[in-house]
Amino acid sequence: MFRNKEIQAFILMMCSISVVATIAAAFFSYASAWIVFVTTALLIICSLVFTRWRYREIAKLSGYLRKISSGDYSLDVRDNHEGELSILKNDMYKVTLMLSEQSSLLRQDKIQLTNAISDISHQLKTPLTSMMVMSDLLSDDELPKEKRIEFTHHIQVQLERIEWLVSALLKLSKIDAGTVQFKKEPILVKDIIKKALEPFLIPIDIKQQEVKIDGDENASFLGDFHWTLEAFVNVIKNCIEHTPERGTFHISFSENALFTEITITDNGKGIPREDLPYIFQRFYKGKNASEESVGIGLAMAHSIITSQNGDIAVTSEKGTQFRMKFYKQII
Repeated sequence: MFRNKEIQAFILMMCSISVVATIAAAFFSYASAWIVFVTTALLIICSLVFTRWRYREIAKLSGYLRKISSGDYSLDVRDNHEGELSILKNDMYKVTLMLSEQSSLLRQDKIQLTNAISDISHQLKTPLTSMMVMSDLLSDDELPKEKRIEFTHHIQVQLERIEWLVSALLKLSKIDAGTVQFKKEPILVKDIIKKALEPFLIPIDIKQQEVKIDGDENASFLGDFHWTLEAFVNVIKNCIEHTPERGTFHISFSENALFTEITITDNGKGIPREDLPYIFQRFYKGKNASEESVGIGLAMAHSIITSQNGDIAVTSEKGTQFRMKFYKQII
């Protein structure tokens, strides 16, 4: 403490004042000079004791900060006293809590990134292995033409699957990173449903499925048409895949003062109860999922809808029902 130039200047100034005051008091009487000297000496000692105590407290806070910088967020320096040091301690504790939460989020992000990379590599490994095997078979000059056509077709199918997976992951990563600027434009529900059904008209016809659509012709909501269409396509695709031949799925929609609701219901096998809590998780495949499913379509639909002040829920008893709501305002 005494090596601090500020403390040295403080002591020198206090001693100078004490000497001057003592000399001035000596002109009146020696008793006055003695009283002034003792009083100023006690004041200097009290000041030094108080300053030393503050130095110790500051040293403790410095040690606390060093522990925080090394990743130890378990210390608690809060107190209920008044004063600048108490305010500083409480502010440091708040910062410590914030750093602890950020550190926890970073660890979770690292775990999620590791899991995502593992899932992606697993999803890519199967089609890549299949293509490598068929590529080796195609190199055989004696391979029959029919087999060559069949293997080439399989390779094309696997390439399309990889292309879709990469595209879907890029879209999801943009949404997760918050770089997607969702538009807020009026969307008529009947128009977006009609557009979402277009890619599936042939599969629906082949499976002789029936699509029933009913709802308010003027029902609408605010959202991004392109991204919301992507979400609806993935939900409808899931329903068509799980609706049997000659089966039926029903699309209904309505609007009220709070939200616009779209419901898609199929009469397929349904989703097992134990799978329902995880159906919107990325890369999750339920027991009734098809072999071609990679478990990413519904996850994308969930991310798109919830990012636009919406909500999507699923129930499954006799068939499966997806219920999507787009709220008029944030509640």
